[in-house]
Amino acid sequence: MLDTLKALEARFLQLEAQSTDPKLLADGQAAASLMKEYRRLEPTVLKFREWQRLQKEAAEARLLADTEEDTALSELAAAEYRSCLAECERLEQELRVLLIPRDPNDDRNVIVEIRAGAGGEEAALFAAVLYRMYAMYAESVGLRTARLDANETELGGFREISFSIEGDGAYSRFKFESGVHRVQRVPVTESQGRIQTSTVTVAVLPEVEEVEIEISPADIKMESCKSSGAGGQHINKTESAVRLTHLPTGIVVECQEERSQFKNRDKAMKLLRAKLYDIKLREQNEQIAGERRAQVGTGDRSERIRTYNYPQNRVTDHRIGLSLYHLEKMLNGDLDELINALLTEETAAKVKNENV
Repeated sequence: MLDTLKALEARFLQLEAQSTDPKLLADGQAAASLMKEYRRLEPTVLKFREWQRLQKEAAEARLLADTEEDTALSELAAAEYRSCLAECERLEQELRVLLIPRDPNDDRNVIVEIRAGAGGEEAALFAAVLYRMYAMYAESVGLRTARLDANETELGGFREISFSIEGDGAYSRFKFESGVHRVQRVPVTESQGRIQTSTVTVAVLPEVEEVEIEISPADIKMESCKSSGAGGQHINKTESAVRLTHLPTGIVVECQEERSQFKNRDKAMKLLRAKLYDIKLREQNEQIAGERRAQVGTGDRSERIRTYNYPQNRVTDHRIGLSLYHLEKMLNGDLDELINALLTEETAAKVKNENV
């Protein structure tokens, strides 16, 4: 571990020196990549330096305890030595966690797809609730959202909606949301006050660059069409909506949120690349299914991951057995407690696997 930490510190110092190079700073993309790596290494390097400082203080305290003739000073130095050792042990545990290999997709932007499942109009209405919840949470942690496509209902729900979330660590925060979300509440369409159970499926796809997923133009069938939706002045009446069909896989994506056909095609291509990358990841996961995988249910779309119970003001995440009783706050984007619990569980699983 010590050799690894020294190598990381050396790389950190190298990045620090490069960050003042005018030639590199002139290249915006290279500078952004450098600063991202610098920020990723910084917490580990700072903690390592703190550990080194405490190691030095512990050595000095032990020497004083062994050589000091004054009994009171010797005992004081011995206590300082024990304190430094305990703090070093705590830091070593934290450093082990920091050195666990990260999910390579954690820093990526994401594309989220929400689809109404069982429950008809009530499911579509709850899909809109989840979209609002994710948009508010993204804003609260400094991420940006942009709608890609939506199929709205007359009551303001969504049969399906796709949107992007951009910013540092977007995937690391949203990767746990893939799966079936169940809601238990009295629908607005219910006149007798009976509780209905409905479901919504969520898919979180890491966004990828063109160079990572190559798509031959010959494999794409593009169609232009008029925007569809529940109606209203915001609906674009021109044929700027775009539908792309990937012929080898049969995947169909649409985008109608922009007034420019070019912009809609660009967004649709992002969604298509993300879907193809997702297929690639799933194939890789199937190949390594027999190996240890420290994940908290981040992949199975058929897995029921969470229940939102309105009468009990409760949200339960079934993967980690956590129930929280402030549903309204969470639906207003206050997801930190839940997301942090999932991140903690993922880290604990990875630590356990590393020690096996």
